[in-house]
Amino acid sequence: MELKARLAEDYRAALRSGDKLKVSVIRLLTALIKNREVEKRGPLTDAEVMQAISSSCKQRQDSIEQYRQGGRQDLADKETAELHILQSYMPQPFTAEELEELVRAAIQEAQAASPKEMGKVMTLLMPKVTGRADGKVVSALVREMLSKS
Repeated sequence: MELKARLAEDYRAALRSGDKLKVSVIRLLTALIKNREVEKRGPLTDAEVMQAISSSCKQRQDSIEQYRQGGRQDLADKETAELHILQSYMPQPFTAEELEELVRAAIQEAQAASPKEMGKVMTLLMPKVTGRADGKVVSALVREMLSKS
């Protein structure tokens, strides 16, 4: 099912069940998607919707960390609940082995031999892992594997 259609269906179901948190999260996500469609001047693809959800997840993770540092566990709990809802729309994350295999394949495809060529590898890799792996983790893994070669 198309992601936007799934969001709309889940929104209606959350309204019917009275799940205020889920309604709120889906409303914010729908508004974000609508804003990106206006910027793009056309409908978003599922991959672009996935990027919007991924950026919302990252925002929540940053907020959780800052709330915990500030001693606001109540707000951190709320953000954690929102993050779980957003993650339900994301595909399953890659395992460490799958990610290493993808990085190896990208290094071979880019014919990279040193950390200086990391940009080539990341350019090939990021479209494949968006939404399924954290960019920082991927970057560290690429750097590590290129420095070994």
